[in-house]
Amino acid sequence: MLEKVEVINMEKVIEEFESMTKEAEKVQRETLRRILENNSSAEYLQNLGLNGRTDPESFKACVPLATHKDLEPFIYRILDGDDSPILTGKSITTMSLSSGTTQGKPKYIPWNDELFESTMQIYKTSFAFRNREFPIKNGKALNFIYGSKQFKTKGGLIATTATTNVFRNPSYKPTMKSLQSQCCSPDEVIFGGDFFQSLYCHLLCGLIFREEVQLVSSTFAHSIVHAFRAFEQVWEDLCNDIREGVLSSRVTVPSIRTAMSKLLKPNPELANVIHKKCSGLSNWYGLIPELFPNAKYIYGIMTGSMEPYLEKLRHYAGVIPLLTADYGASEGWIAANVNPKLPPELATYAVLPQIAYFEFIPLAQLENDNTFSCVDLQPVGLTEVKIGEEYEIVMTTFSGLYRYRLGDVVKVMRFHNSTPELKFIRRSTLLLNINIDKNTEKDLQLAVEAAAKLLVQEKLEVVEFTSHVDLSSEPGHYVIFWEISGEASEQVLSECCNCLDKSFVDAGYTSSRKVNAIGALELRVVRKGTFQKILDHYLGLGTAVSQYKTPRCVGPTHNNVLQILSENVVDRFFSSAFN
Repeated sequence: MLEKVEVINMEKVIEEFESMTKEAEKVQRETLRRILENNSSAEYLQNLGLNGRTDPESFKACVPLATHKDLEPFIYRILDGDDSPILTGKSITTMSLSSGTTQGKPKYIPWNDELFESTMQIYKTSFAFRNREFPIKNGKALNFIYGSKQFKTKGGLIATTATTNVFRNPSYKPTMKSLQSQCCSPDEVIFGGDFFQSLYCHLLCGLIFREEVQLVSSTFAHSIVHAFRAFEQVWEDLCNDIREGVLSSRVTVPSIRTAMSKLLKPNPELANVIHKKCSGLSNWYGLIPELFPNAKYIYGIMTGSMEPYLEKLRHYAGVIPLLTADYGASEGWIAANVNPKLPPELATYAVLPQIAYFEFIPLAQLENDNTFSCVDLQPVGLTEVKIGEEYEIVMTTFSGLYRYRLGDVVKVMRFHNSTPELKFIRRSTLLLNINIDKNTEKDLQLAVEAAAKLLVQEKLEVVEFTSHVDLSSEPGHYVIFWEISGEASEQVLSECCNCLDKSFVDAGYTSSRKVNAIGALELRVVRKGTFQKILDHYLGLGTAVSQYKTPRCVGPTHNNVLQILSENVVDRFFSSAFN
């Protein structure tokens, strides 16, 4: 008997979104009221003297702006087993872990059912707009998702990554079915516990169901690029598995082997088709449409730290459009992509006013407050932001974060009805800073993109990159680590190094370089596979591949990563751009 799947009424979802965004201010006040009423018994709020008031004015007067560090004493009490209402009215029984790649260690974030519901709301909203432009029907998704291990804290709470909390929720699979985005891989592959074996089987499942795959997706663009780079290495083994109907001996996890044996049957005809397709490609261009002829689009988060992977992803995608996914963080969701036809570089996200209470700190205030303290900052409300201005986001969520500084800087591009459409700009913290220089992740990305163009003449590309501020000698200097796809000449790499140095156009940097207050930029080339070792390191710490982001600046909290990089340096160059 076929399982009956509820099909979500997409037009109704869009109507609800339009209705909510037309009255964004009213919805925001109602959302804050619900959050504060639900959590009125929470110790955190009780100590601040709200006394049951739920209006925005009283809330802002009584509750201070906060960072994760401010909340850690309360979070650690919960982790240790204190089940009294500390941050929320109901006890928190599950914690999410951030990836840990930004700060060097994961942050614990309270997780509850409301967060899952807001995740599903975002999924439904963006799918409704996406499906209007790129309709899929009764499709499967080749979805490169990976559940991470979960463990129990000292106090008995379940802790795992935010994505795993979503994937493990009983309502996740039915929702994905109703959105016609069911993963073509069985649960045993998603939760297999060995990333490489799961990746291999995701690819194999995709090929088995190649005619049914209508979208290729993952949480982050990085995971999709990583998957097809792996495919280049193992495609002949995958063809052999399909031809013989026997799973490769490289897959040893019993649960994965058992699940795959139910799908894998000898199919020489399919194996021959795939082999012919792959053999006919030039440098793997257009690989995805060749493998999956009915794929309508490629989907995942492609903005912010994922932008460096877009060029390679487009290479694999050929004519298939790239659609960037929604805007959120481990702490909660913020906005949906309701303009799916826009390329990722131009993507904007419309804030859903019912999923959290939002405030925005004007960037000008932060620039005047070099200490980044929360004192005297005056955030504005969701509907009070101005087009063209940049802000840091502040969230109040159903899961116990109150006036929480997310650390993301966004630009208001336009309004959708009365809710703003945001463009992600960068993290608010500086990435590279020695003297009076201020360079962000975006500045680093632009510098790498400019210098990488010099590699094209040798038919090479930058596979991965990161940075480091070296203060071991005076004056300090920037170090850029590159892993490239082959061997470049010393002359070209020397030119790349100079180009990197000149591409940091921040006035504080260029003036400091000219007077030698900052030393010559150093380019260190690392051997092939170095960034895979960094990924392995984070996987060993429990990070899920679904949440992994390459750390773009290796600081004092990343000693092990810096050691991996340093041990794998094969060449180094110093800039002469300011000599």
